[in-house]
Amino acid sequence: MSPIDSIRFSRKHGRTARGEAEPPEAAAHLAATPADEAAQPTADTADAASRRDGEERRARTPLGFKIYGILCIIGGLALVPQNIAMLVDTCLYFANGELSHNSLITQVLYVLNVALVAVIVVAFVVFGVRLVLFKRRGARQTAEFIIVLLAAGCLCSLMLVGVSYDLVGYLATTVLLVAMLTYVDPSLSDERQLQRKLRDMETREELEEGTLGRDETGRGYIALDFFNLFWIFVIACVMGDAIETVYHMLVVDPGVFQIRAGMLWGPFSPIYGFGAVLMTIALNRFHKSNIVVIFLVSAVIGGAFEYFVSWFLQFAFGACAWDYTGTFLSIGGRTNFQFMCMWGALGVVWIKLILPVMLNVVNLIPWKWRYSVTLVCAVLMLFDGAMTLITLDCWYGRLAGMPADNAMAVFCADHFDNTYMADRFQSMSIDPSSATRAR
Repeated sequence: MSPIDSIRFSRKHGRTARGEAEPPEAAAHLAATPADEAAQPTADTADAASRRDGEERRARTPLGFKIYGILCIIGGLALVPQNIAMLVDTCLYFANGELSHNSLITQVLYVLNVALVAVIVVAFVVFGVRLVLFKRRGARQTAEFIIVLLAAGCLCSLMLVGVSYDLVGYLATTVLLVAMLTYVDPSLSDERQLQRKLRDMETREELEEGTLGRDETGRGYIALDFFNLFWIFVIACVMGDAIETVYHMLVVDPGVFQIRAGMLWGPFSPIYGFGAVLMTIALNRFHKSNIVVIFLVSAVIGGAFEYFVSWFLQFAFGACAWDYTGTFLSIGGRTNFQFMCMWGALGVVWIKLILPVMLNVVNLIPWKWRYSVTLVCAVLMLFDGAMTLITLDCWYGRLAGMPADNAMAVFCADHFDNTYMADRFQSMSIDPSSATRAR
């Protein structure tokens, strides 16, 4: 009996593939069958051999991962003295008053950016060690932590100096880490080589039962892995753009069509995508909770996120995409009571109704293609997001009277001029004087 046949036999008699104990009835039935008794040691031996083989495979770090891990360690350690020098210089800048001509927010962002760089360097050393040892769970957690830090670093850099070559490094590193996550994440690739046939069998069963992508621990509704969260982001982006367009045509300016997309290409409104991801993470364990609780949490998260996005756009690009000044309970014109309530209602509908349907839609992606398709789409979305930020920065520069002194600025001026940008981002206006970049 092969290991796979043994597992199938065990599942048939009440034992799951994840190692749950057999029910007493099944054990008694097996004990009463002499033929099975004779075959059991052989099956157990095969299972043990398979487990040992799997452990040996997992213990052997792929050469590419080992090389990258060693480079992370060497590069991180080499940058430690430089980061210490940066921290010392930052302290001296403040002591000498060299940053006093900037606003307080700008000074805080400058310090935060320096601190983020230092933490990223240390995190890469840890990531490299875990890659060399091939501790997949630890490597996954560290990679996810670094991606969050890189995103924060991108935002700080954009708000301080606009689009710069530093963003290329952030983007390239993020793409590489996302690609590696599809391999090192145990929830995505666990037992990839040893139990491929078993996983295909389980996948077919979960597809038939409509449980693929659910949280197997039972603590939440879905598994919060990169695969699920990415498609939540994409679907919410499209749905948000559609909702914004319809709402504008029916309520804001009846009968007038306006492009409400927030990215350079495609029908994507990223504020809804990120909002859906945040609400899914926050409310995953509360999917069975009272509607009032879900509504309140969603309203707070949505309102806070809407406020942050408005503040970021103004700070980095002098851009204004909405202004609720003068409305009921407006908070700096960036959010208000009405739209916080709308975020709350959207959160309830999302968690209670849309999320289960979304899982069924995502599961239409063939199992053998789902990770490769996700990776390709993630790279395309990152490229779209990067080009969106670049073209917005160039638009800001042209309106601010800054010369097109590099190839990218010239390219954007030729292909994405002011007319094109104003037509693409019809709900957005840019006033360079309202931006507060570092000077």
